[in-house]
Amino acid sequence: MANCSLKVNRLLLDPKFESYKLSLDPLPCYGVELDAAAAEVKLRDDQYTLDHMRAYGMYNYLHCNPWSSDSIFYVDQLGRVMNINVTLDTALGKPIEVFRFPSDVNSCDQRLCSSMHFTSPDWVTLSDGTGTLYLIHISKTDECVAVKWELKFNQELGDPFIVLHSVRYARGEAQLIDALLLSIEKDELDVKGSGFHVSLEWISITCGPNNDKCEILKRRKLHGKSVPHYAAIEPDANGLTIISYKPFRFIGAEGNQPEEERMEEEKKEALYFWRQTAEDVTLTFPLPDGIIKEHIKVEFSPDHISISLNKQDPFLKGHLYAAIDHESSAWILTDERSVEVTLAKKDVGCKWAEVIVGDKQGEFVADPAQCAAIAEQLMHLTSEDLNPNPDCEKPPCNAQELEECDVSLEDGTTLCRFDGSTMKATDVVNLGGNQFLFSLVATPEKMPCFSLRHDVDALLWQPVFSQGDALWEHAATFNALGYVQASKQDKKFFTCAPNFSYAALCECVRRIFIYRQPTPMSTVLYNRKEGRHVGQVAKQQVASLESSDPILGFQASNERLFVLTTKKVFVIRVNTAG
Repeated sequence: MANCSLKVNRLLLDPKFESYKLSLDPLPCYGVELDAAAAEVKLRDDQYTLDHMRAYGMYNYLHCNPWSSDSIFYVDQLGRVMNINVTLDTALGKPIEVFRFPSDVNSCDQRLCSSMHFTSPDWVTLSDGTGTLYLIHISKTDECVAVKWELKFNQELGDPFIVLHSVRYARGEAQLIDALLLSIEKDELDVKGSGFHVSLEWISITCGPNNDKCEILKRRKLHGKSVPHYAAIEPDANGLTIISYKPFRFIGAEGNQPEEERMEEEKKEALYFWRQTAEDVTLTFPLPDGIIKEHIKVEFSPDHISISLNKQDPFLKGHLYAAIDHESSAWILTDERSVEVTLAKKDVGCKWAEVIVGDKQGEFVADPAQCAAIAEQLMHLTSEDLNPNPDCEKPPCNAQELEECDVSLEDGTTLCRFDGSTMKATDVVNLGGNQFLFSLVATPEKMPCFSLRHDVDALLWQPVFSQGDALWEHAATFNALGYVQASKQDKKFFTCAPNFSYAALCECVRRIFIYRQPTPMSTVLYNRKEGRHVGQVAKQQVASLESSDPILGFQASNERLFVLTTKKVFVIRVNTAG
């Protein structure tokens, strides 16, 4: 596993960017009433964790076909997948039913929100929210408008899930579709945490030569303790990329624990405990019932130890970490029914990393006196005062330079790529304070882009695993947007145009904020403060919907913003085509 980093393209940064200028230019906005309300599924009483809220409570119910950006989809309360197309520059067509779930999804008590992902120009992966996966083949007219959705595969997989991502690819002569499914499952072993874990299931499905006879080829699972900000399969299905606060690990076909977890449990049930001083190493292990002093056999040599009980094979033996004075080493039987073995170090002062080379059965216990001595040695590097010496030219910390919106609770977030064959992590990036902002599909044939905060800016990254050493390419920058968005406490959805011409975020109700990239001005302005001419400006615009219903979905194309509420779909014209 390699630790990597994201390489920023300095040419895409603007250190002289000032701010977004509020523009009062009108934004054309029009809408269409829905035949039936959008199928919002509210959280149940047993879905009370932050992960439930992130995965299900903040779900985006509006879906955009990236191969036809002016075509949007949603599922209504009647179990119908509805399609709305932009017919004219300032008009929407009426909602058209393209597919209906075969069963009544509202009858399922454990139902989640219905979800979908456009796998390719002619395939869609669907979930009804009750645990059934659907594969749909799309027939299109010459105008690239979906006219027929044909069910090719449906299978009950178990617990309800939502579809995160899917790809279609070829393996030799076979055509396959891989889908990534998310669910939050009860974890009976997690007694100290939330009591749940997040499950990501990676499913491979083969398709027949005539897009029929689809069947599941492989199922793989990953478990983690936080809902991923981003999870996507590579176009050729050779790998998987996840951005999450807590790590994910592959689970074996039999539900086996990952090796790291097994080692952690073994460490909790240590065979012996050991501590050390400058002169010696002491290890202690409990005695089983019925064992007396005569049953104990401890053998020392300058670089080896062997301990056995009751004339059985040694339960602890091996090569010592460093040489000892075996004649000065000894063992005693304590009153607490345990054996204490003292190994006299030959090299006094040498710090041992372990007792027996390669042995993981022991647990090191730090000596309190040693801990106190180390703390005292480090005391000069710390202080209880924020700035004990105010006359110093460079104070150690100035808390006033950090604002509340600069603080991230997820400084441990990582970007991790898993190999599809070995199921192991191959590349890891510690994102630290680079807060995850949003993801979007910029190029349908590629993996989704993701946006991270970098200082005050919002940087967009495009995964490019087939292009040399660079796994993630810096594709675009929204100046100061990382800082600006942090002040929007009520934001719900965040996205940008596929051509990166503008970014937009919406609040839970009504208001939408649009941030445009800098564009040339007809009149050059003069910045008196810096003594320079300003030839371009970045505009900010605010739109307010004529609805008090909560916003359930939010999508962006290069020209338009689409907003879904319970009873209506709104379209905001942002750019002019061409």
